[in-house]
Amino acid sequence: MLFLVAALMLLGVVLGTVAHAPLDVTAGLAAVIAVWLAVFALRERIARRRRTSAN
Repeated sequence: MLFLVAALMLLGVVLGTVAHAPLDVTAGLAAVIAVWLAVFALRERIARRRRTSAN
């Protein structure tokens, strides 16, 4: 849960700087966040499958 709060705070900071940052920087940060969220979702899916198959 704390991880998600930190992610939302980071997203707020990034969105606040979007108005002042060049498009390249904004796209780069968006890509980093998208990859991070994809890795998080993949880890959650693997963990859920592991728990279900163990039972």
